[in-house]
Amino acid sequence: MQTEEQVKEVLKQCFDPEIPVNIVDLGLIYGLEIKEDEVNVTMSLTAQGCPMHTQITKDVHDKLMAGVPGIKKASVNIVWEPAWTPERLSKDARLQLGIDVA
Repeated sequence: MQTEEQVKEVLKQCFDPEIPVNIVDLGLIYGLEIKEDEVNVTMSLTAQGCPMHTQITKDVHDKLMAGVPGIKKASVNIVWEPAWTPERLSKDARLQLGIDVA
């Protein structure tokens, strides 16, 4: 069975094309549900109406299918509540973007 850590490592290969930080460190992943051979991701984007919505969602799906052993189904659910804010950035993301981490 896959672990949340394994799934997050795969998701760290996915990026918002406009921001050079992976979606996990951006704080876009709101939830993961792992059931035997299925992974369901609940996530947001940095802004509603993001023109990269389809590309990011497809990338997440494709990376999960290819990168998590034993997965036969992956779904990605985009939500807007709670809204994403920069406070969701990880310490690593803040350092990478040059945002004060104090």
